[in-house]
Amino acid sequence: MNNLLDLRRPMAAALLSRISSLQKYWKLFDIGLQNTFVYRWNFLLRTVFGIVPLIGMVFIWKAIFVSKGASINGYDYNGMIFYFLVTVFLDNLITPTEDEWQIAGEIRDGKISAYLIKPMSYLGYRICTYLSYRLLYIAIVFLPILALAWIFRGAIKLPEHAITWPAFALSTLMAAGLQFFIAYSLAMIAFWVLEISTIVFLLYSFEYFLSGHIFPLDIMPAWFQAFMKWSPFTYELFFPAMVGMERIRGAALVEGLLIQAGWLVAAWCCARLLWARGLRKYQAVGG
Repeated sequence: MNNLLDLRRPMAAALLSRISSLQKYWKLFDIGLQNTFVYRWNFLLRTVFGIVPLIGMVFIWKAIFVSKGASINGYDYNGMIFYFLVTVFLDNLITPTEDEWQIAGEIRDGKISAYLIKPMSYLGYRICTYLSYRLLYIAIVFLPILALAWIFRGAIKLPEHAITWPAFALSTLMAAGLQFFIAYSLAMIAFWVLEISTIVFLLYSFEYFLSGHIFPLDIMPAWFQAFMKWSPFTYELFFPAMVGMERIRGAALVEGLLIQAGWLVAAWCCARLLWARGLRKYQAVGG
């Protein structure tokens, strides 16, 4: 009997520790929600204007199809509009907003020292704030997106195969992680460079073009598509959109998910490595 009690005590202690840890990060999530409402007008304006690019794309591609009078690499006008509806939805759902600037600012101003003495993971804290912001963002922008979906309902084509839904959800989840860890890794450069804006703008210029924001990547030449197959930017937006539109299926879908998972792990490892290296430098100079 005593042996059984001795076995249960460590298990109970571990369970209580895990519950306490979950409560801690739930509190951080709640703090993230409250911080978002501090600048609510800025948040609301950013949210509403987040869907404005879609309106511009509608007019641009309508003019292109009217002048061309034919499909483009398997896309007709409705197909192209559907693509941009999906990408706008994904962009609003998962793309980090100013996370890299906030983290870099905390490093540069020395505010990160306050987090180092607390019993929590800084990465876990940033993930909680990221999730809280995205939750509020999509809640606010949901109605405008729903209105756009109604306006362009003739272009929307829901998946015909049941497997597409979990595959789309998985790909979207990994795309969110990939985008977050890339932003987090960029912010870590602030341990070595005082101002990271040039690096951020340079990388995001390539990312905006190569992730499918401007046009679907599969309308490009074959050699370009072969190159983009192995680019991390492809799996931030374009690949999840293709999964949801069922333009990628079967073996190509499995291969794409594996590549995306590989980039997610690589981005996570990069984020952890840069944090560890940067933290040693930060502490070495008396941060």
